[in-house]
Amino acid sequence: MDHMTKDHMKIFSQVIILLFWTLSIGLAGALQVAQELKPEGVLRTLAKNHPRLLLTDARLQELKKMSGTDGRLNRYAQDVIAAADKHLVKPPILREFIGPRLLSKSKECLLRVYDLAFAYRWTGEKKYFDAAEANMRTVCAFRDWNPPHFLDVAEMTHGVAIGYDWLYNDMDQPTRDLIRAGLMKHAVKRGMTAYEGNRWWVKVEHNWNQVCNGGLLIGALAVAETDSAAASFIITKAIEYLPSALKNYGPDGAWGEGPGYWGYATDYTAYGISALQTALGKDFGLSQLPGMNLTGYFPIYTAGPTGLMLNYADAHEWTMLEAPHTEMFLANVYNNDDFSNFVIDQLETRTASVYDVIWYRPHTSVPAKRALDKFFDGKVALYFSRSSWTDTNALWVGIKAGYNKVNHAHLDLGNFELDAMGVRWARDLGSDNYNLPEYFYTLRYTYYRLMSASHNIPVLNGKNQNEDAVATFVKHREGIAEPFSVIDLTDAYDGCASSVLRGMKVVDERRSVLIQDEFSLAKACEVAWGMTTDAEIRIINAKQAELTLKGERMIAKILSPENAAFSSESAHQDQPQNENIGVSRLMVRIPGAAGNVTVSILLAPEWPGADSNYSLRVTPLSAW
Repeated sequence: MDHMTKDHMKIFSQVIILLFWTLSIGLAGALQVAQELKPEGVLRTLAKNHPRLLLTDARLQELKKMSGTDGRLNRYAQDVIAAADKHLVKPPILREFIGPRLLSKSKECLLRVYDLAFAYRWTGEKKYFDAAEANMRTVCAFRDWNPPHFLDVAEMTHGVAIGYDWLYNDMDQPTRDLIRAGLMKHAVKRGMTAYEGNRWWVKVEHNWNQVCNGGLLIGALAVAETDSAAASFIITKAIEYLPSALKNYGPDGAWGEGPGYWGYATDYTAYGISALQTALGKDFGLSQLPGMNLTGYFPIYTAGPTGLMLNYADAHEWTMLEAPHTEMFLANVYNNDDFSNFVIDQLETRTASVYDVIWYRPHTSVPAKRALDKFFDGKVALYFSRSSWTDTNALWVGIKAGYNKVNHAHLDLGNFELDAMGVRWARDLGSDNYNLPEYFYTLRYTYYRLMSASHNIPVLNGKNQNEDAVATFVKHREGIAEPFSVIDLTDAYDGCASSVLRGMKVVDERRSVLIQDEFSLAKACEVAWGMTTDAEIRIINAKQAELTLKGERMIAKILSPENAAFSSESAHQDQPQNENIGVSRLMVRIPGAAGNVTVSILLAPEWPGADSNYSLRVTPLSAW
């Protein structure tokens, strides 16, 4: 490899890409994609007229007609227009940074242009056109869109390209030229330089891939008829590199960076594929990659009845409290009413976005046939159980395994979260401020929210889990009276443990959860079991603790070992870290533990009318 010429490397790269496509969509499909992806042919089917990105005039007229009889769609459109009205009175966007990022301004431009341009196309009122155009003029006059942090470029490109495309026919020629020049200078040419220089993000396996490649793809499609050579280059490269990330939806749709970044990554996956479909009439097989048709189930299962997510990696448990509009896109591409119905149900109490209109799919009355238990495999593997899909007070529990080095990961293999009676009892604190010193580098795992000690996992001798550890589900059972999963966490711990297993079982007719850890300790060490909670903790006795939150109660019981006792600790940290005000840790600490140790904890919410004296015998995980 060291002696390969650039031409040899290019050929080698093309062979690998062809092999990937062959494995994904078959040989015939791969050969067709390879032929279509030649720069001289990629624009052969380009729609000649604007608008051609995401919302064509034909689709707009279809939606307008549908809204006359579909009150839900009409309300969604009015939500977007109301948002556009608020944008009308906002001051101009400034080139102001937060840390090294212009990203908040890029996102603001994107939001404004989408809402304002849609409102103009829906109502014909020129005030929206004028405001959208003014915002685009403002950002095109910036010195640059901050290419060192290329997410900023990608999102600004996306917003300006949509405005250019959607409003193209009503712009005067000088304005068209100005905005096109801005797209070429700040986006397309920057993108070409990045691809030619093989920038680190072009082939990565996480959200940066989809956002950067997707944003550039949309920008290139917007100017494709006037700058065809540059556009062909960008489009070809984006389609070539997107599968590096999209392959991680396989095998069944889970996303390693957590539900929060699933939203970000999958949004841009949808934007890019949708733009290809509307502008070129095809997506070159991207939508057929393994797991893509199933990833719409990921936010459905990771959302507890409280509306909070299973919160792992750098995000927040409330990240997706706003309905994931990508679900509408996925519902249409894969003809899956379960995805669109999920969004529509969320939007009964929330404000719709412009994407909920663009990709609108009417609600169906057919009830979802979702299993109560679900296992997801992948770089981060997950297991979920719940007692009901229709009861907002239902029990829900989720637990994670996988790889500690996925992008944005915390050291939290084995982490679980628990909802019951409308309350999140076991929670995850999520990310801290990205602008903390060396947050993504050398100091990352010295920050409380990212280290092992803040998560709902075992901690040995107060040490973090190994940063390169991999944990796997060794067994799991779904659809039975007492569903369960067992994770081998051994790789996450070194020094004193030769084996660490964690089991989670839903018991008591799906009203309680058992968390059981089994350790084989080669030498004496402290074993700590911890759970983060917003509840008030009252230690009843050594073996029982009462948790109270929002007027509800849950009893935690130590079933094993005999010498263990509950205690309560604060999760408070000093600034500049997040202070975690009001957050506590329910703890079990066993100093000097040695040999084979089993820590078995029953978490029993006090359901109205249910027997609060439920108990069970501890059985080894091998017998589950």
